[in-house]
Amino acid sequence: MRVIRIMASALLALLCVGSAWAAEPTFQLSTHMLDISRGEPARGVRVVLEERQADGGWLGVAERRTDANGRVADLLPVGQPNDGVYRLRFETEPYFESQGLRSIYPWVEVTFRIEGEGHYHIPITMSANGYATYRGN
Repeated sequence: MRVIRIMASALLALLCVGSAWAAEPTFQLSTHMLDISRGEPARGVRVVLEERQADGGWLGVAERRTDANGRVADLLPVGQPNDGVYRLRFETEPYFESQGLRSIYPWVEVTFRIEGEGHYHIPITMSANGYATYRGN
């Protein structure tokens, strides 16, 4: 009887995980930062999202910190018009200072355009002396 309960619990867990994978994303924009010099996610990095305004200025939209996996998943909710030009600002200097390193980049800004309703994942790979970015998924 105990084995049947364990198997039923495992099956229920698999069904729940499967339905979570099939769920539509609730946020249109996500990011992450990978520290390529250490081969690890960059944890605790402050990330600021801003939107370009018609007058050329920038409006703060969200501010988060990367999680244990170096990710921020909840930047722009789905279901509202998000078309526009945005920038993500990664506050990299405190992260590298905490490792006893001095980075040439006190912060990194990535500017990009969102059009339509698709998901945008804008990550950076970084070391104290260089970075790269791309549109991921």
